[in-house]
Amino acid sequence: MDWVLGLVQGGKESFNSFLITVDRFSKSVRCQQCHKEDTAMDNSLLSWNNIISTFGVPRIIISDRDPKFTSEFWTNLYDMIGTKLGLSTAYHPQTDWLAERMIQTMEDILRSICACGMQYKDHEGYTHDWVTLIPAVQLAYNTSQNSTTGKLPSLVEKGEKLVLPVDHLKKNLLAIHPITKDFHDMCKKACDTASKSIA
Repeated sequence: MDWVLGLVQGGKESFNSFLITVDRFSKSVRCQQCHKEDTAMDNSLLSWNNIISTFGVPRIIISDRDPKFTSEFWTNLYDMIGTKLGLSTAYHPQTDWLAERMIQTMEDILRSICACGMQYKDHEGYTHDWVTLIPAVQLAYNTSQNSTTGKLPSLVEKGEKLVLPVDHLKKNLLAIHPITKDFHDMCKKACDTASKSIA
């Protein structure tokens, strides 16, 4: 688990950071937009909404020694629910090298989207920024073959291959509904960017 801080503001709530969580077993990732200034309570709610509500209480969380992970509130909360907090040491990636590498890959993808100002304008001229693109990037990552396991993280996690929007695309409907085409094009652009970065 790690925070990526200091991004350009995005979304209606002016997010400037995101939390990346990697599941050690499946190698799937979860990304959640947040604010650099969030409190320990905010971060705990983010963890609840992003991890615990989906997977249950983790046995262990490995993170760096960021003050967000070492605060008294955070450590007491996870101690109370029975989660061990493992803190890695700077410049010692062997603590959990695989997760660190995956977090770095996701960070690189999302930073490149932010740095390039990757935005998508729909047919009405509305601009979608990096916050809007996070789910598509996450989907692209989780449905790409993991180099370590040789499997799709989403397949390992869910036990079946995810059906992607492009798998059953009805091209004739795209011509009829411009908003549907806008949404499809935006997701495809984000997925393509993520896939190129992963390869």
